[in-house]
Amino acid sequence: MNGIIIIDKPKGITSHDVVSKIRKLYHIKKVGHTGTLDPNATGVLPILIGNATKLSKYLTEHDKTYIATIKLGEQTDTLDSEGVIIKKSKVDEKNMQKGRIKEILQNFLGKQAQQPPIYSAIKVNGKKLYEYARNGIDVEIPKREIEIYKINLESINKKEREIIIKVQCSKGTYIRTLCKDIAEKLETVGYMKELRRISVNNFNIDNAIDIEKLEKNKDNQLFLDMQIIAMEKIFTNFPKIELEQKKLEALLNGVKLTYLKPDGLYKIYNKNKIFQGFGIIENHLLKRDVMEEQV
Repeated sequence: MNGIIIIDKPKGITSHDVVSKIRKLYHIKKVGHTGTLDPNATGVLPILIGNATKLSKYLTEHDKTYIATIKLGEQTDTLDSEGVIIKKSKVDEKNMQKGRIKEILQNFLGKQAQQPPIYSAIKVNGKKLYEYARNGIDVEIPKREIEIYKINLESINKKEREIIIKVQCSKGTYIRTLCKDIAEKLETVGYMKELRRISVNNFNIDNAIDIEKLEKNKDNQLFLDMQIIAMEKIFTNFPKIELEQKKLEALLNGVKLTYLKPDGLYKIYNKNKIFQGFGIIENHLLKRDVMEEQV
């Protein structure tokens, strides 16, 4: 069993918890995930099964889309709803107007340097940032280049001083930091109250399944099979290479084949056009990478 299941992760559990649940439910040894979601976030979490776990290296650089709720007028130490309120500030009525908010949001489009939150797993001098935070140690946090492709205002709740935004962004973007920065541009403070990831590259929330449904159908192998996206379909637009039996056997045995094609990842098929796995071409040499053998 090799492929990907798109899970709609619920709030309150970690991405690792989801992996453990699926491993225990279906007694599968090889299970992993791409694109960690914080415990208080929900939404798209691609789960890799079987040999597809080896494809994670190709699935971590993808763009993502989020729906985030920003609570204005208050800021927490973690920049999300899990933290303790450390600041409060007035929210001016003029900054709750639709036109004003839209104007501010447009300032965040494009490539930019973003400072990750102190409560994050990024390492500085061998220690994770949140370890410094928990011990009350000041540390210089290096900025990272990220890109915001689209950012739209979804709704405004003037009574609760909340705004909901939709963000399409690059890998490495911290929505918690983005929410804080937007609040500052609106001349106040703020934190990320809710976060829902609705897409990771081509993996969409419309194709995601609840953990509860998997649990209810744990004895239904057909149901599970229907949820799995085959490895062949994960990279639909990647180029193909068709090999005769002798060359295919050589490749499977670790032999590198001369192939005058551009460097990159290729889908490998046999002479009967049956998918066999993935190979990589480097310097005109094709070598096996992730193959479709049974686990």
